[in-house]
Amino acid sequence: MFSATRCALLSNSGLGGCGSKGDAPRKRSSPMRKVVCMTPSSSRTGDRNNSVVMETPLKELKKDSPVADVDGNSSAGGPQDVYGEDRATEDQFVTPWSVSVASGYTLLRDPHFNKGLAFNEKERDAHYLRGLLPPSVIPQETQVKKMIQHIRQYQVPLQKYMAMMDLQERNERLFYKLLIDHVEELLPVVYTPTVGEACQKYGSIFMRPQGLYISLKEKGKIREVLRNWPEKNIQVIVVTDGERILGLGDLGCQGMGIPVGKLSLYTALGGVRPSACLPITIDVGTNNEKLLNDELYIGLKQRRATGQEYAELMNEFMTALKQTYGEKVLIQFEDFANHNAFDLLEKYRSTHLVFNDDIQGTASVVLAGLVAALKLVGGNLADHRFLFLGAGEAGTGIAELIALETSKQTNAPLEEVRKNIWLVDSKGLIVSSRKDSLQHFKKPWAHEHEPVKNLLDAVNQIKPTVLIGTSGQGRTFTKEVIEAMSSINEKPIILSLSNPTSQSECTAEEAYKWSQGRAIFASGSPFPPVEYEGKVFVPGQANNAYIFPGFGLGLIMSGTIRVHDDLLLAASEALASQVSQENFDKGLIYPPFTNIRKISAHIAAKVAAKAYELGLATRLPQPKDLVKFAESCMYTPSYRTYR
Repeated sequence: MFSATRCALLSNSGLGGCGSKGDAPRKRSSPMRKVVCMTPSSSRTGDRNNSVVMETPLKELKKDSPVADVDGNSSAGGPQDVYGEDRATEDQFVTPWSVSVASGYTLLRDPHFNKGLAFNEKERDAHYLRGLLPPSVIPQETQVKKMIQHIRQYQVPLQKYMAMMDLQERNERLFYKLLIDHVEELLPVVYTPTVGEACQKYGSIFMRPQGLYISLKEKGKIREVLRNWPEKNIQVIVVTDGERILGLGDLGCQGMGIPVGKLSLYTALGGVRPSACLPITIDVGTNNEKLLNDELYIGLKQRRATGQEYAELMNEFMTALKQTYGEKVLIQFEDFANHNAFDLLEKYRSTHLVFNDDIQGTASVVLAGLVAALKLVGGNLADHRFLFLGAGEAGTGIAELIALETSKQTNAPLEEVRKNIWLVDSKGLIVSSRKDSLQHFKKPWAHEHEPVKNLLDAVNQIKPTVLIGTSGQGRTFTKEVIEAMSSINEKPIILSLSNPTSQSECTAEEAYKWSQGRAIFASGSPFPPVEYEGKVFVPGQANNAYIFPGFGLGLIMSGTIRVHDDLLLAASEALASQVSQENFDKGLIYPPFTNIRKISAHIAAKVAAKAYELGLATRLPQPKDLVKFAESCMYTPSYRTYR
C-alpha cells in the first residue's frame, strides 16, 4: 500500500492519487518533464512500498546524470520519448516507472516493462523479483525462438491470432520483436485475413479490453472518456464504427480488432511507439441480426443510429480528440460504410489531420503497384485504360489517385484523364445516362457509353489493360473474364484486392492459369506461390501495410497538420522506387515485407519532405537527412536495461 506521506507528496506534485498496488497495473502515466525517483525509506529497510518521492526538473540534470533526458527538445529520436522506445535511445538506461517505480509482482504483470526470464541478476535484485521467476536467465533472441515455435504449433489461424494477442498483453516488446523478425509469416495472423475471422468471433474470444469503446451512452461526455485512457501523448488514433469490416459487413462493436491490428502494424512496420497509439471503436449499434440476437455480443444491442444523432456523436468525438490531443494527432478512419466514410473525410480534412485508409491508403498502395508494373508492360499511366469492379470507397479512391498522378505527369486536365478510367458497380457500367441516380462519389466516373450490365461485356467493350477488383465479391473474375483480358493484352494487369481471402475476386492460381502465365497479378490477401508449366510465379500483395505505417510516421516526425493529396502521391512514388530488378524478374510489383522497416523509413522521409515543401510541417528546422531522422524516431522492441 502507499504510505500516507507518499500519497500527500504525489497529490501535491500533481502525479496522481493513492490506491493499492492492484489499482490499474496496466496504466502508465502521461509523459512528464519531471523525473520521479523512488527510494526505499530508511525507517523500514527493504519495504518497497514505503518510498520517498523526489522531483527534479530535467533541465537541472547534469550531462552525466544516469537518468535519460526525455525532454521534448531532444536532438535525436522523436519528442518526449519517456519510456525509451525510439531507436535513438535504445542504449540508454531507463527506469520502469508509472506513478512509482514498478517492481516485483506488479512489474511482471506490466506488459510495457515485463521481460519474463530476460531479467538479469542485477535487475532481479533491484526490483524484488527473486523467487518470482525461475533462476534461468534467457535472452530475448531465445525467447523469440521459443515463441515462434509455440505459434507454429497451432494449425488454426484464429488460434495463432489469440496466442499473439495474449503475448501482446503479457510482454509488449517481445510481441513486437517476434512480429518484426517474422513479419511475412505473422502479418496474415495479426491482420488480414485472420483479423476478419477474429472480428466475427470477437464476442466469444474476448478476454480483456483493448482500446477505448465510445458508445451512444457516452454522448455529452466523450472528453471525459478520453481522459480515462492512461497515455496522454497520443500521436495516432485508428477509429472504426464497425459498419463495413473488410468484406464481411456490419460487425458493430466487434470491429475493434481492426484498430488494434492496424496500430500493431503502425508500431511493428512503421516504428510508431505503442504508447502513442490509441485504438477506438464508436458503437452506435448494429444492423446485424445475428449479433443482435447473440448473448455474447459485446456491443449495444440496438439498430444503428443514423442521421443527426450519428452526426452529433461524431462531431463531439472529433472535437474532443482535438481538444485532448492537439492539432497534430493523426486520426485514421477505418472500415466506415461508404455513405459515412466520404462524408467524414470531406467534413474534417480541413480542420483535422485525418486519413481514410480504405479510400486513400488503398489508393496509394495500388498506384505504387501500377507505377512499378509499368516497368514490366511499358508505357506510362496515360497509355493505359483501367476498369474497376467495385465503385465504393476503395474503387473510387484508387481511381481518383490514378487520375491525379496521370494529370500531374501529363499536365492534362483531371476531367480529361478520368475518361480512361471506368467503373462497374452492382448495376453495371457507370455511364452518363445513370448520372441522376448515382451517389456523389460515383458521378465523376459516369462517361458517355451505352449501358453495359455485366463485367465480361464491359471488358470486351472497354478493352482495359488493367482490371482492378474492389467489389468484396469473391470469384467474380471468372475464367471468361480473365481469358478476355488475356486476348486483349499480352501482359494483362489483374489486381484482385478484396479482403479477406474468401472475398477475393480470383485466386493467384486462377489468374496465372487462365492467362497462360502471362498475367501480372497482385491481391489484397496473401496467396502462396503458383507453379504453371514448370515456372514458379510469386504473387504480390497490394497490402495497405506497405503505405500507412510509413505514411503516418512521416506525418508525425514532421509535425504535419493536414493531409494533402500530394503526400499520398509521394508515398506511392517512394514505395514504387523500392521494387528491385530482382523483384521484377519474379513478376513482383511490390518489394518483400522482409524489408518493410527500411521501406517505411523511405516513405516517411518522402512524405515529410513533401510536407515541408507544401508548408504543412511544423517541426522546425527540417532535419538534413530525413531517412536517418525517420530511422532514429522508430520504435525498437529490444529490451532496455533497468536501473
